[in-house]
Amino acid sequence: MKFPPINEQMDLIRRGVEEILPEEDLEKKLERSLNNNEPLIAKLGCDPSRPDLHIGHGVVLRKLRHFQDLGHTSVLVIGDFTAMIGDPSGRNKTRPQLSLDEARKNAESYVDQAKVILDINTLRIKYNSDWLNKMNFNDVVKLSSSYTVARMLERDDFTKRFKAEIPISIHEFLYPLAQAQDSVELKADVELGGTDQKFNLLVGRDLQKDNGQDPQCIITTPLLEGTDGIEKMSKSYGNDIGLQDSPEDMYGKTLSISDDMILKWFTLAADRDPSEVEAASKRLNDPSVNPMEVKRELARNVVQLFFDEETAQKAEAHFNTVVVGKGIPDEIPVYELDSEDLIVNVIFSSGLLKSKGEARRMIKQGAVRLDDKKIDDIQASISPGDEQILKVGKRRFLKVT
Repeated sequence: MKFPPINEQMDLIRRGVEEILPEEDLEKKLERSLNNNEPLIAKLGCDPSRPDLHIGHGVVLRKLRHFQDLGHTSVLVIGDFTAMIGDPSGRNKTRPQLSLDEARKNAESYVDQAKVILDINTLRIKYNSDWLNKMNFNDVVKLSSSYTVARMLERDDFTKRFKAEIPISIHEFLYPLAQAQDSVELKADVELGGTDQKFNLLVGRDLQKDNGQDPQCIITTPLLEGTDGIEKMSKSYGNDIGLQDSPEDMYGKTLSISDDMILKWFTLAADRDPSEVEAASKRLNDPSVNPMEVKRELARNVVQLFFDEETAQKAEAHFNTVVVGKGIPDEIPVYELDSEDLIVNVIFSSGLLKSKGEARRMIKQGAVRLDDKKIDDIQASISPGDEQILKVGKRRFLKVT
């Protein structure tokens, strides 16, 4: 394997990151890798507590892909065992625990969705239950003895809960230790994570030192705010763009972000290099340029990143026809009814939305129309007959017959 020069590797690694700790150690590791012609082991642990991924998750997944592109060994660690503990990061209460079966099921969906970013042919996938599930109580006691309660309480999440007298379960202290054990097992050179994972990643360095290993370098990526520009991207906030969203939805949702988020999204959501971000910044500062033009460029870049250029162009054309022109796209799916059925059932069964609950919410929000007539009753039904156009939100259409 021929690796790029160190300065070229660092340029890509630095793109869109918050911190590299310690950066000089990473450069030494890269130099050693180059001299010995041996790839570094870059690790990313994922928490399969939820099956749906969005482009916020894509930020750190893309960084793992960067290591793949540079010729290093990228390892995706599925935290099926640690999901049974529950990551306390950013939590003000104990997180619900999953069973191993639930975590494994979610993990299957996680890997399937991550394929749109990662090179599955060179990716190493590991399940931390493979080693953590084999530990006996003596092993757990030994692992626990490597860290003090005082060190654990340095963690901001724990400190706030302790001061507020909100219970902290003993098993929650085991989460960062278990995640750190993953780094020991893999002999990781680099571990990636969001800024909310910094404490966990640093514990990995400490545990590697205790085990006589060269401690990993850690790279943190910023948390991406969602389309509302306020909260971090999350399906529970309704501000997400899913990795499995259609190109049309990706494009349209990206256009809904505020102007002050455009440059951050160019870096994190679209993974553009600094020169392209700088060019976008100059256009935004040019009074003769409408910010919407720059935002459209961003939306095309986001779609192109997850699909391709032709698909991005089609998504923009769809937006121009459906949203700007308030028309109906030329090609929309057809759904044939056998008998009268609830509109909620039709929306779900046709695949327009992923759940009946979501369909009911859209109706309550006044976002569902049948032949351009607003539907406001969740019990409203539709009968087979002449062609009818069902519209859900701004961009989803269904021809019902």
